[in-house]
Amino acid sequence: MEALLEVRDLKVQFHTLEGIVQAVNGVSFVVEKGKTLGIVGESGCGKSVTVLSVMRLIPEPPGKISSGEVLFEDKDLLKMEKDAIQEIRGQKIAMIFQDPMTSLNPVLTIGKQISEAIIIHKNVSKDEAYKQAVNLLELVGIPQAEARYNDYPHQFSGGMRQRVMIAMGLSCNPSLLIADEPTTALDVTIQAQIVELTKNLQSKFGMSVIWITHDLGVVAEIADRVIVMYAGYIVEEADVFKIFENPVHPYTLSLLKSLPRVDSRRYERLAIIAGSPPDCIHMPTGCPFMPRCGYAIDRCGVENPQLLNVGEDHKAACWVEVKNGRAE
Repeated sequence: MEALLEVRDLKVQFHTLEGIVQAVNGVSFVVEKGKTLGIVGESGCGKSVTVLSVMRLIPEPPGKISSGEVLFEDKDLLKMEKDAIQEIRGQKIAMIFQDPMTSLNPVLTIGKQISEAIIIHKNVSKDEAYKQAVNLLELVGIPQAEARYNDYPHQFSGGMRQRVMIAMGLSCNPSLLIADEPTTALDVTIQAQIVELTKNLQSKFGMSVIWITHDLGVVAEIADRVIVMYAGYIVEEADVFKIFENPVHPYTLSLLKSLPRVDSRRYERLAIIAGSPPDCIHMPTGCPFMPRCGYAIDRCGVENPQLLNVGEDHKAACWVEVKNGRAE
């Protein structure tokens, strides 16, 4: 398959009064045309910072992209001038943010916010932008789209606001849609509807998708390939079937064990991952997951493992090989 986006050795820092936060540490991945990449991990593991860096939306200062390449259609986005990157944002790469209520302008109507992007990037008249905005609202399942064009964000439910955000993202028919935890604040029924809507729209427009989440259940539904992030590192990468059938990194295994299962006993407690992610200002010498890992050996506290092949099209960063929940 042909690569649409290729990220190489991306490193991002934030300079604070307490010290330098190492938010992203040498991340590399590829997004293929027409495919969905899932990025999984707990809050604070660098998922959102990674994609915001791709969009060049990291505030500088305090943020700084210290190294790396972001190749989109064979052009390095990190070397582009501001005007050039502005042309790509929204038009070729669109982003759906986590909380639509804070992403939408509360004093502008839904229709005006969608039309604005169409007018800027497509250079069409207001009447044509209106027609396209109404069509987009219908496409994402907003009932009585023409009547609701002039409604404000507070007049929509959480699920409907997220549909509006998807409509805004699709307004210029982007090649890549980045969804940053778009279903986190929604109940499971609406969550399933948003996932199904995204899959249908992807099939209709042939776009690529980066889906960021901490929920592996959602990833199973939508992703073709998965990368698992921890403390700014990629700790495991494989296609979605291998991640679920044969997770080899203890962190991935822990995330899977924390998921509720339909075949579990009624009063069986969910597994938890003890502790919390490390302080990214004072990163540990060895593997950052070691203090929370039940498989750690002496080497884990001395040297941080590299992301290496552990099978066909399967990579992991761990000194211990884990199979079927056991270290070998």
